[in-house]
Amino acid sequence: MRIVLCYIFLMSAVGAVVTVVDKANAKSHRCRVPERTLMLLSALGGSVAMYATMRLIRHKTRHKKFMLGIPCIIVLQAVCVGLYLYCFR
Repeated sequence: MRIVLCYIFLMSAVGAVVTVVDKANAKSHRCRVPERTLMLLSALGGSVAMYATMRLIRHKTRHKKFMLGIPCIIVLQAVCVGLYLYCFR
């Protein structure tokens, strides 16, 4: 269980940092992080931190893909965790 928590913490940190970097790159007209990469990081476990970071720094908040997609990923992840805990505990 400790490994899973470390993984989630790491992915959350990576997701938040990548979101901040993408925002900074957008402001300075530099190379951007592809949207596909942002969604992949979210799906791999960084969804809660990434969504919170996006809301906090107002990045990608006009994109329905992110404002609806990431909460859907959060719900799916919560259901998966709930099913795991129900079946294996």
